[in-house]
Amino acid sequence: MSFRLTALTDPTASPLSRRLAWLAAAPDGTPLGSAFLRLFTSPGQAHLCELALDVHPAERRRGAGSALLAAAVAAAREDGRGSLLAQAVEGSPGDAFLSARGFERALVLDFGRLDLAAPLSGAAPASASASTSASEIPPGYRLVSWVGSCPGEWLSAFTRSRTAMDDMPMGDTVFGAVAWDEDRVLAAARAVADRGELLHTVAALETATGELVGFSELVLPADRSGDAQHYGTAVQPAHRRRGLARAMKAEAIRWTRTEHPGITGLLTDTADHNTGMLAVNRALGYRSTHRSVEFRLSLLR
Repeated sequence: MSFRLTALTDPTASPLSRRLAWLAAAPDGTPLGSAFLRLFTSPGQAHLCELALDVHPAERRRGAGSALLAAAVAAAREDGRGSLLAQAVEGSPGDAFLSARGFERALVLDFGRLDLAAPLSGAAPASASASTSASEIPPGYRLVSWVGSCPGEWLSAFTRSRTAMDDMPMGDTVFGAVAWDEDRVLAAARAVADRGELLHTVAALETATGELVGFSELVLPADRSGDAQHYGTAVQPAHRRRGLARAMKAEAIRWTRTEHPGITGLLTDTADHNTGMLAVNRALGYRSTHRSVEFRLSLLR
């Protein structure tokens, strides 16, 4: 099939990455597919890039996807990247496409959803109810929360708490170290706000020290309806196995039900070998919807 590739300018600015884009089109200009290559700009991730590639189902198996992939791989190598990540639903055509082109399965993610539109019943998990009881919060801790950017009084402690993500199970993705400072914390919150979305954060405070030892972030869509997305939940290693992750997520559920009844579901994704967080999700009522594979392609010759 005859087609042409056109490099596009991505108008979306990000403090954490930059993107390259290509459009595959038929001779008459009909779009066939697209590819977006995200080049991470953090020093600890300068070796890494991430690809999102899509071809219209009716136009597949005609070479457009392979051409888009070749353009992205060439650009990534020219930029000095060592690894290319791409994600596809397990068992999908994308899974087969990437597997056939030298990508290795690096991580499997379990995607789950909590149905907030379903009526509560006596059989529902306690943490999915309309309130978070004090008994759910372990002794020696209390929860604090905010909407949007982190308040100045918590900014330093919240920035330190982000290291709780450093040992998050990432399989063989070699995702690199993400160094958080206060500027990056504020920039990430601004990026959400600039999209019109709403960031809600719950953090666990150790009362004896005043330190924030865990956090859970939830992002609501711009129209405050439909499904909201969990961005991350983590607890510092010394404070794990005490129920803090469950307590923070339970508070996010309570807040969403109370403040934003237009939100009908909460989405989360968890590495399939992160058994602790998977157990928390199940206890809160999240149900698995599908699994997705994180693929990695080495770009080193």
